[in-house]
Order: sequence, then structure tokens, then C-alpha cells
Amino acid sequence: QRRSLAPSQLAKRKAGEEEEEEEEGDWHPPTARKRQKPVSETESGESYRSPFRKPLAQLTNRPHCLDSSQHEAFIRSILSKPFKVPIPNYKGPLGLRALGIKRAGLRSPLHDPFEEGALVLYEPPLLSAHDQLKIDKEKAPVHVVVDPVLSRVLRPHQREGVKFLWDCVTSRRIPGSHGCIMADEMGLGKTLQCITLMWTLLRQSPDCKPEIEKAMVVSPSSLVRNWYNEVEKWLGGRIQPLAIDGGSKEEIDRKLVGFMNQRGLRVPSPILIISYETFRLHAEALQKGSVGLVICDEGHRLKNSENQTYQALNSLNTPRRVLISGTPIQNDLLEYFSLVHFVNSGILGTAQEFKRHFEIPILKGRDADASEADRLKGEERLKELISIVNRCLIRRTSDILSKYLPVKIEQVVCCRLTPLQVELYKNFLKQAKPVEELKEGKISVSSLSSITSLKKLCNHPALIYDKCVEEEEGFMGALDLFPAGYSTKSVEPQLSGKMLVLDYILAVTKSTSNDKVVLVSNYTQTLDLFEKLCRNRRYLYVRLDGTMSIKKRAKVVERFNSPSSPEFIFMLSSKAGGCGLNLIGANRLVMFDPDWNPANDEQAMARVWRDGQKKTCYIYRLLSTGTIEEKIFQRQTHKKALSSCVVDEEQDVERHFSLGELKELFTLNESTTSDTHDKIKCRRCVNGHQVRPPPEGSDCTSDLSQWNHCADKRGLQDSVLKAAWDAAVTFAFHHHSHEEQRGIP
Repeated sequence: QRRSLAPSQLAKRKAGEEEEEEEEGDWHPPTARKRQKPVSETESGESYRSPFRKPLAQLTNRPHCLDSSQHEAFIRSILSKPFKVPIPNYKGPLGLRALGIKRAGLRSPLHDPFEEGALVLYEPPLLSAHDQLKIDKEKAPVHVVVDPVLSRVLRPHQREGVKFLWDCVTSRRIPGSHGCIMADEMGLGKTLQCITLMWTLLRQSPDCKPEIEKAMVVSPSSLVRNWYNEVEKWLGGRIQPLAIDGGSKEEIDRKLVGFMNQRGLRVPSPILIISYETFRLHAEALQKGSVGLVICDEGHRLKNSENQTYQALNSLNTPRRVLISGTPIQNDLLEYFSLVHFVNSGILGTAQEFKRHFEIPILKGRDADASEADRLKGEERLKELISIVNRCLIRRTSDILSKYLPVKIEQVVCCRLTPLQVELYKNFLKQAKPVEELKEGKISVSSLSSITSLKKLCNHPALIYDKCVEEEEGFMGALDLFPAGYSTKSVEPQLSGKMLVLDYILAVTKSTSNDKVVLVSNYTQTLDLFEKLCRNRRYLYVRLDGTMSIKKRAKVVERFNSPSSPEFIFMLSSKAGGCGLNLIGANRLVMFDPDWNPANDEQAMARVWRDGQKKTCYIYRLLSTGTIEEKIFQRQTHKKALSSCVVDEEQDVERHFSLGELKELFTLNESTTSDTHDKIKCRRCVNGHQVRPPPEGSDCTSDLSQWNHCADKRGLQDSVLKAAWDAAVTFAFHHHSHEEQRGIP
């Protein structure tokens, strides 16, 4: 029989013969065997391979398949690997816990309370060994610790503020009451403190679960986008807030209904940011469910409990309410009562009880003509009011910022009227006779137009030119006083004392530094004059007033704050954008005209001296000497003195202006350098010049105790104002923010 001589066949035959020899033990001569079919590897279980070459691959169309048992074993080996946290270089605890399975044993806080710098808001009571054995592990309270992402950036006063807010809204300060007022002055980081509070409540509680499901922030329309940006900035995408700053009624209603319908421990958009106006129009959609926390920014807008916004917010189903206001007292104590009553209803009684028990005695005692008995009773009721309110109100002044911010120099600059302004002013007082309209220190409706006319005249005669043309009451024959050929199409700074000083300030600032300037006014007509002046002087500028959309405002502010932006001037309407805006791109601010409400001026002037400011700040408050503007400023000091007594707890605020003196609105004092300085009877000045510092404990600065110096040109430290002095300045009050810290005389 013919056999193959291929090496692979030879090796196979040789191996077979050896096996037969082992089995039989004896040798037998080879016998002829029948040719057999080759045994496949799968049948024989063995593979005969040539040591010299690889076997040829079998030609077949059938796909090669893995053994199913091998595949199953491979998959099981993958799935049996322990879970690994997908974070590079993660070294935290993994534990023996599988995903989705509740951890057995004691509950633990969300963040480590013993980590260095940890801000602990709640610490469980210490238990004895015996109590620990009896306690139900599923109900044991845990630490509440602020997220380290936030606690690392909080300053000491902000850490204290967050603790106070948390204690109030969790009813730990006043049992049964869940509200508070954050009354820190502007620039102390109230927004960051409230974001920290919201994030903590949304994530944890002593019961090892979120304290609330949803939170709502209600703010002025110009700050909606700012709140959204602040949440994004500090939480870095950990949460997705819902900001509503425009859209159709149907679209807004749909978003609000969707927000209110959210439930569960992980709500997709747990923070709603909405403006007061939008809230009022869509309150019905928000009143159908409940919200865990409501924060009202610039909460002094709720000072009137009769308005629709107050009533709509008050009807919300939420016990936890935080009201943010740097100026909680603006005009009177009854407005203050409205704010406290909103956050903690009932702690001061009803409005009538508050008026009878607190407001009337305190105001009587504050009057300069008060008797000794009234003064003592007023102080007693004031202490009682402070002791109640301080349990739910936290107030820190901007003095804290002196450690973190550059110097702020604030100056009240008295500017003399031009001859044209003097004649127009006296002519108006002769014809209109507004003094007769005043009764009991209050201004009647018919007097309001007279006040507005005089305030506009102090700004610039161009603002009352149309009334002179139409010969309205008070301006009969006034047109003849204007220069020949006068036209309102071009601004003429030399016709207004304040405009003349402003022109000097801008020119000196532009030519001697790279500082930017914010110009603030209560009237859009005055902003129009600023625009004309800027075009004449070729200053680049931006303007923000009530006509600008909310979205555009945020872009304009962001562009102006950029160091590379070419704009020199930011024009701001105090009514439209005086609250909350951050204008740290500028370090000089001119308050061109005063407002009756000191809070409006304080808010507007706080736009530049804020976190992020790197340069020395200069604030100029321009007043027309001897006019109604000084009377308004004096009235402001009276209100601020009341505020400092109730909110700041300053006991030595002098009572200088009686209500009778405040009636002298419609007079013109041409012989003074400062009517306000005359009224405070300053004992540190001789003939209008400061010759010595005030004696220790002296009341010489009275309601103007915040002003460190009374200054003429020789006493000024600001080179820009010193250059503008000869234009029309008569006197200046001066305040240095770092007076005590820097040891300035």
C-alpha cells in the first residue's frame, strides 16, 4: 500500500507505532492496515503538529465560533471586578457598598466636619456611651457642613452670616419663626452668603436628607441675570438654575408650572430666579404649590404692605423667608415694621400696636425739641425694639471692607450757583410761593412740582427752559434772563455751577489718569445733558436707564468693566440701575443730585467700592450751596440718624434738625459756603476752616459724624477736586474709609 512520505504523515505514523508498542509490550511485525479517515482535532482531542511548519488552514465557509462556556466565563470575570470611582488619582474611601444599596450602620454627614477650615452649621448633641447604645442608628442626627467649595472662599464675616441665616430659617433662633433680614451694607457679599445658604439647604440637613426641594430668588429685573451668573460662578455647574428674564405670558406660565411641579430629592432646576414685576404678573402659577425658601433681593421694595407685590409674595406657601436689604430703614419705622412682619409675622404685633408702642415714642424722643421724659421713653422703647429685631436681623457695616478693599474717599461738594441760576431761583420763589403749601413737615401734592422744578434748576437751567418758554407758574418773564441766542441743542456748562465742577473733574481725570467715571442722576434729562457734554469733549461713554432691556444691561456692564474697554464714562439712572450693579471697572463716581431717600443715594454710590476693586475710589456728591438740595441732604441725615439708631445701634447720634427746620425747603441762602455746615455748629472749624480735630467724645460732627474732615481747598487730599475748586466749589465734607486703619490725621 502506498503511503505518503510527507513529514507530517511520517511523524503521525511514528507516534502511532510507539503507542502500540507501549500497549502490547512485545514487538510485532508491521501488518498492513486499512487506510482510515483522518481524525479531526475535535474528535481526537489532540492536535498533531509538525515541528517544521504550521498546518494548513481548513477551507470552509462555516464561521469560527467561540465556546459559549468560555464566553460566559469571560463576561463574568469582567462584571465581577469591584467598582472604581472614575476620577483621576481618586484616593477617597470606596467601602464595600454597591451602587444603589443603602449603607448599613450610622449615618454620616455629606462633608467632613473635622476638616481644616470646615464651616459647621449644626453639630449633633454629644451622647454618653449608654445613650449611644440605645439610639436608633437610622434616626441619629448628623453634622451639617457647608460645601468646602464655598467655605474656602467665604470671609470671616460671611461665615458668621451664613451661620446666622441657617439658624434663622431652621427656626433655631426664634422657635416657630423661619425668616430673617440680611441687612449688611452694600459690598459685603450678601449674594454669596445667600447662595451658600440655598446650596446647603438643598443638599443636607441634620436628618441626613435635603432640608428643602426648591428655592426662589425674587430680585429687581436688572439683577436677574446677575444672580444667574453668581450661582454659576460659585457653584460651577453643580446646579442648573432657572432664570426668567423675558418671554411671552404663555411661555413664562409654562416654565413656572414646570418648576412648581418638580418633586423628589434631585430636582433638575431647584432654583428659580425671577423679577418682582414678573412675579407679580404670574403669582397665581406660583401659589399653587410650595417652595422651601424665598429670598427677596433689594427687599426694601416691600416696605409698603399694601402694594400688590408685597401681598403676592406674602401669600406664597413658604415659611422660610430671607429679605436682603442694605438699607432696611429708609423713611420711617412703619416701613421697617412691614419688612420684619413679612419675614416673621407677628413678632412685633399688628401695625397699629407697633405704631402705638414703638414708632410714636421713638420719633418723639428723636426730635430736637423733645422733653427729657419723651427722650427717656423713646430710648427705652428703642432698646426694646432692638432686642426683639436683633434675633432675626444681622447687620455689618462697610467698615469690614477696609481690610479687603482699597481706600475710599467720599466727599460732599457744595457748588455755588451761577448768576443765571440765582436769578431764576429767586424769581421762582417770588412767583410760586410754595412755602405756604407746607403743613406739619409734609409736602402736599401741589408742592411736588415746585420741588422738582427747583431741583432741575440746580442741575442746569436748560432743564426748565421749556417751562420758561411756556411761562408756567414761577417762570413768568424768566426767558429774558437767559443769554441772547441761547439754545438747548448744545450744553453750556458755564450756566450751571455743578455742571462746571463736573466738567473740570472729567477733564482733569481724563488728562492725568486712566481712571473711569460713573455719572449718576435721578433724571434722564440730566443724562441727556451728560451725553451732549461727552460728545462735545469727545469722551466715549455708555448709558443705562429704564429704556434698556435687561439682557442688554448685563452685556453693557460686563463690557465696561473689562480693562480693555475704551469707554471713559458710564451714565447711570439711579432709578433704573442704582441697586446691585457691579461697576468695578470705574473708581470715580459722581452723584450729581440728591434723592429724598438716602437709601437710593447709598445704593448708587456703592457701585464702585465693591469686591474686585483694585484702585482708590473717589465719590463726589454734588450739592448746590444754600438751595433745596442742601435741605434734602439735611433731611437724609435725619433719616440716616434714625436708621443708625435702630439698625446700627449707635446711641450717640446727635439730634440736630427739628421738624420745624425741615420746613425751610423753599429758601435761598446766598451768603453761606454751606448751609449744612452752619446748622451742625461745627466746633472744630473757625471761619469755615478746620483748625483742629474734634475733641474726643465731642458732638461737633453730629448727624454728619461719618465725615472725618470739613475742608476748604487747603484741606483737600484729592488732586482732581482741588483742580476743580476754583470753578464753583464753596465747601466740602470729606470722609476717608481707612481713617482709623491708616492713622490719617
